[in-house]
Amino acid sequence: MADPMRIRAQSAGNAATVRVLMSHEMETGLRKDANGVAIPAWHIREVSAALNGKTVMTAQWGPSISKNPFLQFSIKGAKAGDKVSITWVDNKGDRRTDEAVIS
Repeated sequence: MADPMRIRAQSAGNAATVRVLMSHEMETGLRKDANGVAIPAWHIREVSAALNGKTVMTAQWGPSISKNPFLQFSIKGAKAGDKVSITWVDNKGDRRTDEAVIS
């Protein structure tokens, strides 16, 4: 299982800005090891965000996203004390979900 995501969520007016740093190797499948053997593809393919259990954002990713990706987005109508959860699923079926409370 991957390391926990670092999630920061701050309220400003009637919206919240969410910043997420994910820990994932993100191999494209095109790189080769020292012996010339291709390293298998391993990347996040879907990211979703939920506010108090209701999905507010879904993104489809591919192998071109960088290692340990950073994501930032805003949620209208979010306020301090609301709970934001971020989930990713990779192409090997691994899944990670972490939560943060909006400050």
